[in-house]
Amino acid sequence: MRMQVFGRSAVAGLAVGLPVFCCVTSANGQGTLPPVPFPAENQFSEAKRVLGKMLFWDEQLSTDNTNGCATCHIPASGGADPRFAVHPGPDGALGTPDDLFTSLGLINADAADVYEPDPTFGLDRQMTPRAANPSILAMYAPELFWDGRASSTFVDPQTGATVIANGGALESQAVGPIVSDVEMAHASRDWAQVTAKLRGAVPMALASNLTADVAAALAGQPGYPELFAAAFGDDAITAARIGMAIATYERTLVPDQTPWDGFIAGNPGAMTQGQIQGWNTFNASACRVCHTPPLFTDSAFHNIALRPNNQDVGREGVTGIQQDRGRFKTPSLRNSGLKRTLMHTGQFNNVGQVFPFYAGPGAPGNPNRDPILPAPIPPQAVPAVTDFIVNALTDPRVVSETFPFDRPALHSEGPANPAIVAQGVAGSGGIVPRMIANRPPNVGFGEFAIGLDDALAGATAEVAISFNPPVGGVVTPDQTSGPIVIGGLGIGNGFATFHWPIPADPALQGEQVWMQWRVDDPGAAGGVALSRAARLSLFCGGWCPDATNPCPADLNGDGVLDLQDVQAFVAAFVGGDPVADLNGDGVLDLRDVQTFIAGFTAGCP
Repeated sequence: MRMQVFGRSAVAGLAVGLPVFCCVTSANGQGTLPPVPFPAENQFSEAKRVLGKMLFWDEQLSTDNTNGCATCHIPASGGADPRFAVHPGPDGALGTPDDLFTSLGLINADAADVYEPDPTFGLDRQMTPRAANPSILAMYAPELFWDGRASSTFVDPQTGATVIANGGALESQAVGPIVSDVEMAHASRDWAQVTAKLRGAVPMALASNLTADVAAALAGQPGYPELFAAAFGDDAITAARIGMAIATYERTLVPDQTPWDGFIAGNPGAMTQGQIQGWNTFNASACRVCHTPPLFTDSAFHNIALRPNNQDVGREGVTGIQQDRGRFKTPSLRNSGLKRTLMHTGQFNNVGQVFPFYAGPGAPGNPNRDPILPAPIPPQAVPAVTDFIVNALTDPRVVSETFPFDRPALHSEGPANPAIVAQGVAGSGGIVPRMIANRPPNVGFGEFAIGLDDALAGATAEVAISFNPPVGGVVTPDQTSGPIVIGGLGIGNGFATFHWPIPADPALQGEQVWMQWRVDDPGAAGGVALSRAARLSLFCGGWCPDATNPCPADLNGDGVLDLQDVQAFVAAFVGGDPVADLNGDGVLDLRDVQTFIAGFTAGCP
């Protein structure tokens, strides 16, 4: 079969007094960690935990389906990011002392989801300004993020109402990245767009190797509305509920089966003699003051003078208190030996590099450096302390990613799809226009798009689309889309976006499509510069969505047409969400309004 093209216009911690709210305890019975604190307003349920696990691991929670919460929080990496990304830091230049080693976000896009070059990253993926904090063991902290901006009071980001009065830092943290225009969203993404997307998504459509609990929950092919109903009593999908579900899952990630836990519980053989020596040295050192057992953090904020504090004000940005400048949250040492980078700057890549730093004077420009520093460890004791931290504080279930740290495979961890193939043809300045194609082409993905970079600004382009592979590097089109005016200024600085919503049509499963940008450029051979081609292997994850909806105006999927459906349609239409494209032509216009009104008037069968 051949696929119809659907285009869219490119402009269209307990250690500091956190109260314990319930009596859930750690799983191994050793009692080394305190009861897990669940807020009274968000008590545990298994349905909520499994829903939270799915949301955490579902890359569809981002605008472009390339980042999920889990992307930066992999268990076998200690709950942090295993990838190595170099951020140029405040000076904007790589290879200088202020470089940061952080996490990859999304390619910058405006409110219409049109790619727009970022001043620092251009049309490459943006990077977060700080390294990712571990998601494991986060449940005990009274504030989260390096600067503590995720507070204990959880405020509904949609309504402004207080949902959790105290103990809701995990919920506060969970909802932040989803609408961050660096981490998971295009500019100005709002919660109406997030929730509308989830309503129509096949849960975990991008993941593979599902865990047993997730597979069981999806056995009957429920949508997210049904999963929210199981967890919360009705099928409303809201920002607050998303945060509460993710936080419930994270509260089950208790890494309390380390050798140290066994040793403290009374098993003298749980740690080696070298690790015991390291533990004794650590326990007698100043390190213990901030890395307080059993959490191995005090959950407080300290200035340890990693960098001059004018490069990142840290906690001061939250409190406004000058004395908080350069202060950052103490990370737990548990599982730190698994992390790719250490510190909020990511500047150390193993525990052994930390000891010389703590023994030294720190970076200049930190008048409020913590008075406990420097805190040297005798050089002869460093190997034993390193062994203790790296090995005796690592939970083997985290390393092996077994329950509760088990997880599915992300789409971004698999073979590239789309894949960039063939060669391009250079245009003016000898520059080959660059194909940007990183969004998964899953069936039903309304936000699929490709981008163009390094082209002749001001020129026109079209996208050649074929169901046959390129020949000699050239895609012979079955269909074309254009003309598209290329933005930017000058040779090699042009950029553009082509939106291609993929219909929810099960017949598309397994189709292969090739796309290539064709730029009208007098500097190119034959007057046309070509990008490399993108090969899309269309796929259904879990099960294929089916657009043959007998009640298309029922946007919340509850089988009833009411004011909620009207509100959902208006929010999606105003927000440019493809959910409102009811006539399937890839453009939001009066015809979609007419289709909604007709469907609403006809009612559900």
